[in-house]
Amino acid sequence: MNIDDLYQAALTAKEKAYAPYSKFKVGAAIIDENGQVHSGCNVENAAYPLGCCAEQSAVSQMIINGGSTIQHILIVGKSGESCPPCGACRQIIFEHGNKNTQVHLESQNGSFDQKNIFDLLPEAFDHLQLDK
Repeated sequence: MNIDDLYQAALTAKEKAYAPYSKFKVGAAIIDENGQVHSGCNVENAAYPLGCCAEQSAVSQMIINGGSTIQHILIVGKSGESCPPCGACRQIIFEHGNKNTQVHLESQNGSFDQKNIFDLLPEAFDHLQLDK
């Protein structure tokens, strides 16, 4: 699986997004520890802001399909613009990733910026705090 295939999976998911209120469709695609691809889209709700982000949807698909660890996640929103994950999604990516999890964000020049999840969520809260 290469970045272009991951991008196509995210775009396909984005097209299925349910965003009648914000009109802001988002797609995400994950490669798990087994090399499998899982995608998701945002799903809004009339009781705004309730809903589900694309990243959350993709993580749910990964878990349903037997994966457990995000190796790579690519997120797309408006074409040619970066669509960084919200705070809640950063926490979910961290929780279901590892120290090497890479987040790929579309940039203005048609390429992708790659960031480690720790760059997006420094000093993240995890189960170790709960065990104290």
